[in-house]
Amino acid sequence: GLYDGFRNCVSMDDAFLPLITNPKVFSIVAQLLSPYLSLLTSHLIYRAPDPPGSSGDDRIPGWHRDHYMSMRDLGDQHIPRHSLKVAYYLTDLTEPKTGVTMMASGSNQLKEPIDIPEGQVDPATMVEPLLNPGDAVFFENRTWHAGAANLSDRTRKAVMIGYCYDWITPTDYRQQAPAMVEKLSPMERYLVGEPVDDNPNFDFTGGANPIDDWCVENGYQYRPKQGKDHVIAAGEPSKPGM
Repeated sequence: GLYDGFRNCVSMDDAFLPLITNPKVFSIVAQLLSPYLSLLTSHLIYRAPDPPGSSGDDRIPGWHRDHYMSMRDLGDQHIPRHSLKVAYYLTDLTEPKTGVTMMASGSNQLKEPIDIPEGQVDPATMVEPLLNPGDAVFFENRTWHAGAANLSDRTRKAVMIGYCYDWITPTDYRQQAPAMVEKLSPMERYLVGEPVDDNPNFDFTGGANPIDDWCVENGYQYRPKQGKDHVIAAGEPSKPGM
């Protein structure tokens, strides 16, 4: 079809596995969110050329925000930034209307659905990136985006790797196959929800996290400023309302 998607593509071929913790981009993800992450999605997408004579106005998919479940529950007004996607483009997209993912600049700050002027197919803030094969684009879950028309003669190919906080359920899988997990590094195991230590007990901090260790070792800063009362010591009385 015009748009073919292959979910959880990291489980389909080992060639995709290095993208999970590609240090050039993963260091940025960990600093923008935190090291307490899950692999939300890995999505191989083929966008075929539009039929001859197409107007260039088709948007497949149309303008939307990601992660339908949180949008359903919280809506545009209350949705926070909780995930990021890194979109790796494998096709030459240095010309417009070749199937790239278009984005609306500043739309991550909107508290209402995006406005598309009457008679138009895109918002006024639309940006259509022009990219070389191998380029990567970051965008967060609140960024409104859509698939551009593809008036070229080639299929646009992309791999989208999504990350979320580790308290959010991944969208592509519940548990990866044991044969795949055996191939993963400790950081990758953590990202797919597999144990990385032998501690059977509950740990309110989340337990061992090799991504956190990696960030510390490499000097990546991520921790938000916390008040001194953020964690109450054992046996210390809580404050009213806590």
